[in-house]
Amino acid sequence: PARGGEIARAQFGKGVDVVFSAAGGTGLGVYQAAKDAGKLAIGVDTNQNHLHPGTMLTSMVKRVDVAVYNLARQTHPGVTTLGLKEGGLDYALDQYNEKLITPEMRRRVDDAKAQIVAGKIKVVDFMVGNRCKP
Repeated sequence: PARGGEIARAQFGKGVDVVFSAAGGTGLGVYQAAKDAGKLAIGVDTNQNHLHPGTMLTSMVKRVDVAVYNLARQTHPGVTTLGLKEGGLDYALDQYNEKLITPEMRRRVDDAKAQIVAGKIKVVDFMVGNRCKP
């Protein structure tokens, strides 16, 4: 958390308004730095909006419940990838951040989600082609 806060403060000092912290426990320092600076942060993995209401713009939520449910129903072994289309991830909107998200912002995000699901916006998997080969 200390290092996350240090990095976030440096970013805010350079004019950044929002920091997306995909850094596990280090993110706690990012969120505190955002609160202290009157800036915004985005949580990761679970809904972290409750940690600093009014500071957390949103959280990128991994839907582990969906993954586990799908795994339990799976009839054949293999690797499964879950994206927006499969309900494997989403953004969090609740009472802790609803005042930060304008109706126009929500409309635009939901429109982008729909376009991704429909295949109109292509999301590149940077891991494809970069995997280590045995």
